[in-house]
Amino acid sequence: MRTLIIAAAALGALSLAACESPADKAAEQKADAVEATGEAKADALESQAAATSNEAAETQLNKAADATEQAADAKADAIEQQAGKKD
Repeated sequence: MRTLIIAAAALGALSLAACESPADKAAEQKADAVEATGEAKADALESQAAATSNEAAETQLNKAADATEQAADAKADAIEQQAGKKD
């Protein structure tokens, strides 16, 4: 019985994935790109923070890295949500 439930759930997930529209796929790709860009910028800021000997500058750079990553995640989420509303 448990195997049957798991198989049914997997089949349901696959059928939902197959229903994804081209607009949804494009939005997901755009959101992924936004997240990747934000992550790269945050990584660069963290590298700068690690390279500085000034503790205050290090703290500020790490805060900026966190804010950059959070902003990118929020923007990516908004892109995906907007695409979901168009369906």
